[in-house]
Amino acid sequence: MNNFDVFKKNSLLFAPMEGITDEPYRIAMLKTFPEWDQFFTDFLRVPTVGKVNEKLIMDHYGPRIHANESWRKKNSFQILTTPRAQTLAAVEILESLKMHHLDLNLGCPSKKVNSHLGGAYLLSDHKALKTVLSTIRKNFTGCFTVKMRIGYRDDINFSDTLKLIQDEGVEAITLHARTRDQLYKGTADWNYIARAVSEVKVPLIGNGDIWLVDDIENIFVNTKCHSVMFGRSALKTPWLAKLYKEYIEDDAHIDETYLLFQRKNYLDQYFEALLREYREIGWPDNLILKRFKSFSRNLFDDYEDFETIRGSFLRSESLAAFLDHLAALK
Repeated sequence: MNNFDVFKKNSLLFAPMEGITDEPYRIAMLKTFPEWDQFFTDFLRVPTVGKVNEKLIMDHYGPRIHANESWRKKNSFQILTTPRAQTLAAVEILESLKMHHLDLNLGCPSKKVNSHLGGAYLLSDHKALKTVLSTIRKNFTGCFTVKMRIGYRDDINFSDTLKLIQDEGVEAITLHARTRDQLYKGTADWNYIARAVSEVKVPLIGNGDIWLVDDIENIFVNTKCHSVMFGRSALKTPWLAKLYKEYIEDDAHIDETYLLFQRKNYLDQYFEALLREYREIGWPDNLILKRFKSFSRNLFDDYEDFETIRGSFLRSESLAAFLDHLAALK
């Protein structure tokens, strides 16, 4: 199969992130920072027992997104599964709903997930991995991709894993350039991304420590990857795709002082959009506040006194107090 028309070369992809990229979050981003080329659901953990039905799938993807053709084109569905889980049932529903893109999570480092033989664990068990890949590929006619790490404990099976994934008909691979055991420590080694580009015939998407506009340009130049996916950096600078397209594609000069001024403006837009979408689905203020605090952990790192600023947001006792701190931010 050759269905890789989900996004064009040099695309900037907002990564699937558990507990973050739900439907209201993705809608807020689609409306506010549409420069991102693709968004992903957080992973749906395919159950081993219990019902797998259309409502489960649709609620996870988002019925408002599914009903909007232009939004649907920019949203992909990610699953996390194991050989014991009801993968076939889930995939058959995704196929019946005509989902255009399905991504398999092979990178989650969670001890709980790995102990149930899912996520990054599958990189260490090629027999199980082959079973999962085969089940999906034989029953899903849309674009099928995986997001992986360079290995579980180490990189000893790196090349063999890439070959297995490619041979099973996967149409693109996203590579987070760390092992599972590295978690998010140290620095992602982009040499593995360049190596993977040279070893596979399918598009290779780079991921890991791409924080700045210059990083985006550097990873494209140094690894020759097809596109780039952003996780923690997208949470730190949700408008990073906008910055890249404005400053790099227009050959504009990046002024750090101006970027800080922009950060305040974009922070206002970001939280306003999220507040609107969360209220649209009826979330109470205390739940919105909890989510906003979780987003605040990296948003203020560019300020000189970022620890003090971040602390004031994290200590907010009400949503109104949080928004007051945002209004007072310079």
